[in-house]
Amino acid sequence: MILPIVAYGHPTLRIKTVEIGPDYPELKELIENMYETMYNAMGVGLAAPQVDIPIRLFIVDGSPMESLAPEEADSLKSFKQVFINPRKIEEQGKKWGFEEGCLSIPDIREEVQRPDTITLKYVDEDFRERTQTFTGMRARIVQHEYDHLEGVLFTDHISPFRRRMLRPRLTKISRGDWDVSYPMKYPVKKR
Repeated sequence: MILPIVAYGHPTLRIKTVEIGPDYPELKELIENMYETMYNAMGVGLAAPQVDIPIRLFIVDGSPMESLAPEEADSLKSFKQVFINPRKIEEQGKKWGFEEGCLSIPDIREEVQRPDTITLKYVDEDFRERTQTFTGMRARIVQHEYDHLEGVLFTDHISPFRRRMLRPRLTKISRGDWDVSYPMKYPVKKR
């Protein structure tokens, strides 16, 4: 089932998420729905807060990024994972810039500087504990999605000047005055 993706300005995008246990209701179905939602919107990652569920869960499939990082094509092709209750152990390495976008902020892309390596401790969909280090484009995808679990958006990593320049477009997105090819859920308006 395709779920609506919450738009910029929705309060769930700013919530620091909570951990879940193996008894979380209908978890396998939620993960399947998140993959279907992500593929429908042509994304490479999706965090639970983006579908209005404030839990520590995100999914990735890096295969669409192969052409943007040909030197990492093999590792991206097989980079399909579920991350539950991830905790950042370490970020390190040289920072590098890359133009990022977000399904909650459609049609806006900005260069974001991120370290080239991240180590996470998490559990997979079978609740097996894992510690894994990611580099390059895989690290960037993981960092972007991990940020969602902390209530951080990629626009928080750009300069205040660029955010001011984007404000009219961001306001239109939050109001639903933006054409999007996938279902979205917009912030509730105050009267």
